[in-house]
Amino acid sequence: MIGINVPRSTLKSACRGSMGRRVMTRPLMGFVRNALGLDPPASPDDPTPENRFHPWDQSPSPDLRERAARIKAIAKCPVTHKDIAFTCPYSGIPTHHSKEAWEQDTEYHSSKRYELLKKVNIYEHDLRSGRPFPEFDFPQEQDYDRMVNMTNWDLFFYTRSFYSMDTEFQLAAVTKMLSYPITIGSVLHQYSPYSLNPKGPVTLEGLKSLAALRYTLYPEQSGRYRAGQDTPLRIFILGTRAEAQLPGHVWKQLQYLFPETNIELHFVGPESLYDKEKRGYVQSATETVVKRIDESMQLFYHTDFFHVFHEAQDFFPYDPYNDVFFCFHPGFAAPETKEYWMGDTMKALLQTKCAVFTTGFSKQDLLRDINIVQDQYGDELDILMDPVPNTFGSTKWELNDSNPHEVYQFNQYIAGFRGKRYHAIEL
Repeated sequence: MIGINVPRSTLKSACRGSMGRRVMTRPLMGFVRNALGLDPPASPDDPTPENRFHPWDQSPSPDLRERAARIKAIAKCPVTHKDIAFTCPYSGIPTHHSKEAWEQDTEYHSSKRYELLKKVNIYEHDLRSGRPFPEFDFPQEQDYDRMVNMTNWDLFFYTRSFYSMDTEFQLAAVTKMLSYPITIGSVLHQYSPYSLNPKGPVTLEGLKSLAALRYTLYPEQSGRYRAGQDTPLRIFILGTRAEAQLPGHVWKQLQYLFPETNIELHFVGPESLYDKEKRGYVQSATETVVKRIDESMQLFYHTDFFHVFHEAQDFFPYDPYNDVFFCFHPGFAAPETKEYWMGDTMKALLQTKCAVFTTGFSKQDLLRDINIVQDQYGDELDILMDPVPNTFGSTKWELNDSNPHEVYQFNQYIAGFRGKRYHAIEL
């Protein structure tokens, strides 16, 4: 999913000279110590597939034992269609009704699906292992004489001076959190990896929308300071769940990409506000909860559907220079969520005339969402970005508890659209 076509060691050597003391010291000293035989033996707590593997129903983590019990309670065996009661010895995850059903599932074995399930297993155990997580020590402001490279995860991490992440465990943990803010940043950034058609996915209408947003994001280039305009950029994230629970310092990584611009993040949806004490989503009596990260970033939590606030004109006026919308794997076409999206909410979204970007778990997932929007509202929208792999999708594998044979990764594909600003007039 991530990476470039050169060895990681080569990339380190190429980048080391410009990355500063923090990134240079550890690899250089590690090389010298290793060459002289001075390195101590590896700690038994260092993550490996072997020491992170435990059957979930015998896991040292109570959370994963509970999750195994939940899978057995709600999922069905693909062979017998009975309750799941057998844990796959290869993946450590409950997958079948019995050992006989597991042995008979030729598709499961021929596709080696258990290899991805094993990754889910070891990633989840690593997060609960209690090991030090130096990769979560995120960098702060970017020096003005250093350019951020948005080509892929590897170059982004190196040019932003992140901790040197050399294992799949570190990448999985960090990319899952950063996928949301950096996906937004990669679309809006002036050095975005997404270029104009025909070489890239961005359409002419998409270029117009992105140019308007970049006018706000780069005030020194646009002369916005001289014009005295200091309106913050409003980023609306609709249908939020996991992304609204990310800590403020994770979202701050987005603002570091645009240091001259104040940013407001608006999380909108019934599940946008999670109460840790109650261990559930709550509706705010004041309708909007505000969390201030610092003087340049604020988080707003709106605990109802977007069309409710739209009809009340709470977000008015909308401005394509200052407002943009993101929907992370919303499920426009999913049977269980279609009715919530494709009625008043989608109408309201298109009426804003602002850019909307949406992601999917897979190409098929995203295409289903884009196709249903086009089929139902095709005459009222313009495509801004054709469906394309998301450069900053998560590398961590996740599991669907109701179907443990289904694994996925967050934000794997991305596309964009907008309510049509100019309608054709017959002459």
